[in-house]
Amino acid sequence: RLLTQIFSWVIFWFVLAGQAMADPLSDAQQAYAAGNYAKALDLYSPLAKKGDAKAQLSLGVMYYIGQGATQSYKDAAKWFQRAAEQGNVLAQDILGEMHDQGLGVPQDYRKAAKLYRLAAEQGDAHAQYNLGLMYARELGVPQDYVRAYMWMSLSAKFPEELVMVAKQMSSSQIAKAQELAAQCSAKQFKGC
Repeated sequence: RLLTQIFSWVIFWFVLAGQAMADPLSDAQQAYAAGNYAKALDLYSPLAKKGDAKAQLSLGVMYYIGQGATQSYKDAAKWFQRAAEQGNVLAQDILGEMHDQGLGVPQDYRKAAKLYRLAAEQGDAHAQYNLGLMYARELGVPQDYVRAYMWMSLSAKFPEELVMVAKQMSSSQIAKAQELAAQCSAKQFKGC
């Protein structure tokens, strides 16, 4: 699931890089889209060091995959962390998954759940689904099938797994979860 998320991001930036823009970030995106990863790394690095969250996210992806640099989950996590601290939703989600799996960082379900929540509250379906799983499996958060169902249904991903959670619930719990999901959606996922 994480690689799918990353490759979706890469395709997104590939499309953006095809648009004619004249700025350092665009130059880096164009180099990346052209497959010139070493040049992209050189162009993203100073931007990332100056605090550009998109460049930080891009460096994280490049280190995660091993494009233009030696593959390093530790370096990827460093750049994702910097972008996540600036509210970058994709960095929050990917870093959450890295903490969830212990890739480049110590496995820490609480940090994973916190990062998933940050991204989920920004509407990221992947993070919503993962946060739901955390509630269902009691990983980093107390087990709560109502919250699990709520977040997983909001994500609209993997309905077969939502059915598995529903099997652990009463009909009144499912109704409550559906009500919470509707309220959460109306609040644009804030404070859920």
